[in-house]
Amino acid sequence: MTGTKKEHMKIPKIEKGIVIDHIPAGRALLVAQALGLDRVEQNGSVTLGLNFESRKMGKKDLIKVEHLELANQELEKIALLAPGSSVKSITDFTVKEHIEIKPPDIVEGLLTCHNPRCITNRERDVETRFIKVKERPLSMKCQYCERIYLESELRLR
Repeated sequence: MTGTKKEHMKIPKIEKGIVIDHIPAGRALLVAQALGLDRVEQNGSVTLGLNFESRKMGKKDLIKVEHLELANQELEKIALLAPGSSVKSITDFTVKEHIEIKPPDIVEGLLTCHNPRCITNRERDVETRFIKVKERPLSMKCQYCERIYLESELRLR
């Protein structure tokens, strides 16, 4: 650094793909794994940015992925692991769509209940079903055993 002016290393723009921004600090790796971005067969480059300064959040993470579009179930995964984040769809180096991610009111088949006595862990054909109790901080309740899980306790199937 020279003087009082900060020098920043910039992450390169992508021509086509997605940017997942405003991920709570420390959650980008979980999001990347949940989306399968850690697999070798991924077609485009994946850039993870960890602990960036943010006026809005203090610290944040971000993910840029070339040549990727997200399905609704993948958006739900992001909403559960990184509520409050946003997804930008990029085409020709320009943001074409900006989606604020909010946890759904009901989540079916995506989360695991940790209660060993819950029917979802005892019966083979019973899908999990969670109901949002509170958005900030996120908490979800298992419909069957009524156990409530905080954001940090949520586990994807």
